[in-house]
Amino acid sequence: MNGVSGRMGYRQHLVRSILAIREQGGVLLADGETRVQVEPILVGRSEKKLADLAAKHGIEHWTTNLDEALADPRWEVYADFLVTKARAAAIKKAIAAGKAIYTEKPTAESFEEALELARLALEAGIKNGVVHDKLYLPGFQKLRRLIDSGFFGRILSVRGEFGYWVFEGDWQPAQRPSWNYRAEDGGGIIVDMFPHWNYLLENLFGRVESVYAKAATHIPSRVDERGDEYVATADDAAYGIFELEGGVVAQLNSSWTVRVNRDELVEFQVDGTHGSAVVGLFGCKIQPRNATPKPVWNPDLADAHDYDADWIEVPTNDVFENGFKTQWEEFIRHVVEDAPNHYDFLAGARGVLVAEEGLRSSAEGRRIDIPVVTLEGTSDASPADASGTPAEASDAEASASELAGAR
Repeated sequence: MNGVSGRMGYRQHLVRSILAIREQGGVLLADGETRVQVEPILVGRSEKKLADLAAKHGIEHWTTNLDEALADPRWEVYADFLVTKARAAAIKKAIAAGKAIYTEKPTAESFEEALELARLALEAGIKNGVVHDKLYLPGFQKLRRLIDSGFFGRILSVRGEFGYWVFEGDWQPAQRPSWNYRAEDGGGIIVDMFPHWNYLLENLFGRVESVYAKAATHIPSRVDERGDEYVATADDAAYGIFELEGGVVAQLNSSWTVRVNRDELVEFQVDGTHGSAVVGLFGCKIQPRNATPKPVWNPDLADAHDYDADWIEVPTNDVFENGFKTQWEEFIRHVVEDAPNHYDFLAGARGVLVAEEGLRSSAEGRRIDIPVVTLEGTSDASPADASGTPAEASDAEASASELAGAR
């Protein structure tokens, strides 16, 4: 586990996933009886941090030498939670060492490099996976069931709001690390969130076919962890419109400069011909067409109707565990018994491409078409299956290098 002393690596991947799996006795395999246990080795730069974490959680193994850990056959899986800037180089080492690899997103700083990782992993014959945690959240699992049941009829649009106020770091410490606001260090909300939006959109509604985005740096300077003021060179807010296959339009706002006036930090509203839903991390409420009110626009009179009361809360009819843990269990089953794994390096590359083209859209002030991504490169959109892979392969008209040249 490389980079486990970071916020996400520690809280979600070590404590709430791997240690939780250990405490339950391991991962239950397909036969319903056999369990495979996991043994972590912590990898990082700071001996003190690693030693403290290991002592706190009773972990036997830790090291500051990644190369030695990769050379040791005891460690079968390499897990990467490094900052984006350092990720691809470390993953390439793990591929060369023949390890199965599970990584946070984005998988690389550029689409070209993300696609290279997918190709290298395929050539090496190693199993690989990319975190798609939000698909496992209770709210989005409830949404998946609504979609599968046909509740919406024909889905028309998706509107999403994500974000919260991240303090500037002067009179209150910031809740996010300072590198998030430096483009030269891999920061920016588009790079961080558009890969999330891509996998949510493509797995729930359809492949992203185009993006129009506006990136903004609303807070031009911040104060870092040492109390020093620095220039914010990365976007802290992004306003995007995504066109999806089938004609669905998604409007998604992402911001670290917004004060929350919604039930959860992320909310999606999905509108269809037969019904609508509002979904958060945990909650999900619906309004079917036969329970839809009939508003009449009259700006001269105050509207006393309680529109919130017209929505029906979807009950929690299942036990939803931590999404990171659930996906970790799926990946371990994939490694141990070749269980299905839908979220691989190629899926990660698609997310990097959408982020990259979102930044280009903002810089050029125009809508950008998103080509179909295959291991061979990119091609014009063609009929695709649910994973975004063309149903019939066509000649790649725009390679990754050509795309980079166009930028």
